[in-house]
Amino acid sequence: MHIADDVAGTAALAILESLLLALNDHNILPEKEIIGILEDASAAHAESPSGNKDALHSAVSKLINNIIAGGNSVRRP
Repeated sequence: MHIADDVAGTAALAILESLLLALNDHNILPEKEIIGILEDASAAHAESPSGNKDALHSAVSKLINNIIAGGNSVRRP
């Protein structure tokens, strides 16, 4: 991967996390729905077709599952 890909991915994750937190804070989406969104995203990568990016999809799925298990980076106790 290139540094630009890493930067773009990190920025996208930070933006998405902030957006999901805001949606929950303003009672637009309950936490259950947010977890469902994350689970769907994880499953999409876990069940991706085989190919030369298997390791990437597996790593993405694992990261999303870790986010679900550990909570968000902003509000961890």
